Amino acid sequence: METLSDTTWDVIIEGTGFCQSLLALALSRSGKKILHMDSNQYYGGPDAAFSLDEAQEWVTEVTQGRHPLFRDASVLTPQEILDFCSPAESSETPKLASSRAYTLSLSPCFLHARSELMSALVSSKVFRQLEFMAVGSWWIYTPEKSGSDSGEPGAEKTFHRVPGNREDVFAASHISMKSKRTLMRLLRHITKSSEDEGPSEDEFLSMPFKDYLTSKFSVPQELHDPLLSLSLSQQTQQNTPASYAIPKIQRHLASIGYLGPGFGAVIAKYGGTPEILQAACRASAVGGGIYALGTKVLDCKWRETPEHSEHPFLVTLENEGDVQSKLYFSASQSGDSEPLIEVARSVSVLSGTFSSLFPIAVEGAPLPATAVLMFPGNTLGMPESPPVYLQVHSSDTGECPHQQSVVYCSVALPGTEGQSLLQVALERLIATESSVRVLWSMRYTQRGRSSTDGTQWPLQEGSSPGTYLFPPPSLDFAFEDDTLGIVKEAWKKVVGDDIDHYFMMFDDREGTHDNDS
Repeated sequence: METLSDTTWDVIIEGTGFCQSLLALALSRSGKKILHMDSNQYYGGPDAAFSLDEAQEWVTEVTQGRHPLFRDASVLTPQEILDFCSPAESSETPKLASSRAYTLSLSPCFLHARSELMSALVSSKVFRQLEFMAVGSWWIYTPEKSGSDSGEPGAEKTFHRVPGNREDVFAASHISMKSKRTLMRLLRHITKSSEDEGPSEDEFLSMPFKDYLTSKFSVPQELHDPLLSLSLSQQTQQNTPASYAIPKIQRHLASIGYLGPGFGAVIAKYGGTPEILQAACRASAVGGGIYALGTKVLDCKWRETPEHSEHPFLVTLENEGDVQSKLYFSASQSGDSEPLIEVARSVSVLSGTFSSLFPIAVEGAPLPATAVLMFPGNTLGMPESPPVYLQVHSSDTGECPHQQSVVYCSVALPGTEGQSLLQVALERLIATESSVRVLWSMRYTQRGRSSTDGTQWPLQEGSSPGTYLFPPPSLDFAFEDDTLGIVKEAWKKVVGDDIDHYFMMFDDREGTHDNDS
């Protein structure tokens, strides 16, 4: 039987995280000999998705120090779940289904319709291997609303829906007419062509987002947090540059209706990010790429002698011996060049559906499978803290059984302080519907990069020629175009600069139009 060491490789890719998997996809039609491996027994690395049992195993591995980008991981015990909150008792106690009935993502992320990654998934034909679900409404937690008898169902008693277009603005009963006119003036400015902007715009964009809204448009304070939520900034209004927030809001607005009425973003069914990267790896395997999970790199040497000029890398693999390669790609586990941020995260399975958070926005729109909730820090008793975001996923995502939901919580505060905020936010969501219970919950702190401060994270050159390192994973909630730019930079290291326009541009494989990328 032929072993890995019997082949000399053009490219070795270590790790099956998002960037590495997209590189494997980009090279799947290149004719190169690709060895793609991962020390884990699963795909995804920091972007993986797990069943309940797999999540428990992962927590144990984090505790053992096997995943340096994560810490403080734990799964709540049955007693801790009972202590979490005390919902009204019901005649029928909800229970967890089997472990494999759940697909829970470590890094939940969605795609805006107008994004380079969405275009790449279409041009590479990988979209045929995926089923996309609509991301629906954005909501802001409004505690002053919860005490009023509005007659609204469920979570709508506690959350205001963030307007996403002109019709939403004028239909919003909680916004005064004067504020509506101001908001429409801002939205018109954001959506107009950048060529129409004067030189003073750059000066305004250098301001904090809060100051931009106040000084340029006199936007009332009540609208600041809703607008911040559309940018998905994980920092406060004062710590979010307008140069970051405005383009993100522009992308959000421009994406609505692009793939269909009533929504502007999607997630891949059955786990989101992990499903996309596995589809990318399948396409690579169809193109001849070889996959080796559970394969650990023990050593990597670069040989300078003339006889090794074609394949200078000698990589020693655990249980597989030595393999030779021309180029070697891996991922950085640290922020050597730029500081990383830490976020507290949790994943919880709940017994409720929160159906009021998933309205059909316009006639003909699909039923959303995801809702985005933002809790400003001041609504949780910490005015100086960054906002808490919750992504509520219905069972239509394929991540949990019918009549249950998965809630992903995140805040840019690590450790105990961040987890305390996440727990308060989750409790307040649970309180909006009767008899909802926490069935399972996992907590952890994750390190990674953020695009909020404008830091650029290029592909790094390693200590030896032909070695390249992808930056640590992004902690953003939506895929950023710069991630695909990093992958394209890596792709050019393999194929050269002369065929730039062929990046991710694939024809249909003969006889596989419906089944293969």
